[in-house]
Amino acid sequence: MDDVLEGLGVRLATRRKRAGLGLAELSASTGISISTLSRLETGGRRATLELLLPLATVYGTGLDELVGLRESAPARDEPVSRTADTVMYRLSRSPGQPAAYKFVFSPARSRPPDDLPTHLGWEWVYVLAGRLRVINGDDDLLLRPGEATEIDTRRPHWLGSTGDGPVEVLALFGRQGERVHMRGTRTGTSRA
Repeated sequence: MDDVLEGLGVRLATRRKRAGLGLAELSASTGISISTLSRLETGGRRATLELLLPLATVYGTGLDELVGLRESAPARDEPVSRTADTVMYRLSRSPGQPAAYKFVFSPARSRPPDDLPTHLGWEWVYVLAGRLRVINGDDDLLLRPGEATEIDTRRPHWLGSTGDGPVEVLALFGRQGERVHMRGTRTGTSRA
């Protein structure tokens, strides 16, 4: 615990500078005074939950990452995973919410493995570009840009290219038992 708190000021200053924020800008975004922010960064003020929560919100991160208990995740434009046929980017970091990712499947990812994975949860995919092949149990689907599907991951499943070009996909991964709920608000305008 002492090691975490000892390096916290330097970590907070580095995070602020990496975000391109001055103390005044950070103060305006968090409601924390400039002097308090400065003392936090120099070690003159002990961090409290009331101070760390607004900082984590501004930086779009969890408290564990902010204080250094967990490694920082790559920036959104940096892949979090890269294999010979797939690049994956993490798009969201909201604890307790479905996780959002962007996948780019190369044409080489066109043949599913013999043993398809299963696990608890749900996935929702939306095709941005290319043609996506989705296997989910006995279903074998072809999706084009603008099309989406829901995947029950308890059934054997696989996603990939049709082989005629790369595919870009947005995917949401939900928890066990979580289904998509389509909601909207009426605008009050009619379609004429």
